[in-house]
Amino acid sequence: MIPSVLYRRNRFKRRERTAPAPWRRLHTLIDWRRLAHKSLLPALIVAGLAALAWALNRPLSVVSMDGSFQRVSPVEIEKAVAPYLASGFMSANLDAIQGAVQALPWVDQVRVQRRWPTGVRVTVIEQTAAASWDGSGLVNTRGALFIAAAAHVPAELPRLSGPPGTEPQVAQLYLRTQPRMIDAGMRIAALRLDDRGAWEMDVASGVTVRLGRNQIDARIDRFIRSAAPVMARHPNEIAYVDMRYANGFAVGWRTASAPVSAPATAPAPAALKHHDDTQA
Repeated sequence: MIPSVLYRRNRFKRRERTAPAPWRRLHTLIDWRRLAHKSLLPALIVAGLAALAWALNRPLSVVSMDGSFQRVSPVEIEKAVAPYLASGFMSANLDAIQGAVQALPWVDQVRVQRRWPTGVRVTVIEQTAAASWDGSGLVNTRGALFIAAAAHVPAELPRLSGPPGTEPQVAQLYLRTQPRMIDAGMRIAALRLDDRGAWEMDVASGVTVRLGRNQIDARIDRFIRSAAPVMARHPNEIAYVDMRYANGFAVGWRTASAPVSAPATAPAPAALKHHDDTQA
């Protein structure tokens, strides 16, 4: 009987707890699930950004163009843009594309824009030729020489000429004088500056106007105000008008028998005082 009682008592004896294994303790200290979530989120963000970068930077494949294309052809623009099509949509160098198109003849202004998802839009404004220069060059409406040797020069353009480097000076005088001539019912057909600095102007009617070297704008005003009425009365008889006088002008007739005529307000020919090129 005693052994059985002892056995039962042993059943309720407090058991000694054994220390947990080290790996179990580490597992208890580290929340692996939370750590996995924190590590997975940056990886997903990086992967998403990489996928977005790839989607945004796909190679260029579409080039759309806007412009009048009277002098510049779309084929020329495509050839200029072609070397940059291998670059991506976002990495494409728009300044380089603009420079390549800008270098084409007859191109005045260029604007290049990205066009989602794989294209660029090229807008071209062509040069407007206001006059020819020295027989082969072309001057735009701002007075700049944009083509030095054009393959074709429109015959209807006014002809400008002068020593090398005087293109802006001659063009600017033409640009500010032509509107005044048009208002007076005339047009400039040619404007010349010689090596001595003397100016001559050909009117569309065939009359040459000698302007000299000084007071050019004032002499042009006087020509429009005083000499133009004489030309209107004798449209086919005057060869030239000499404005190099302090108080009037002289008329050269195409034939010796042509009548001598002067505006009522002009002084008599004998009273004219001629300024030679050392003073004019």
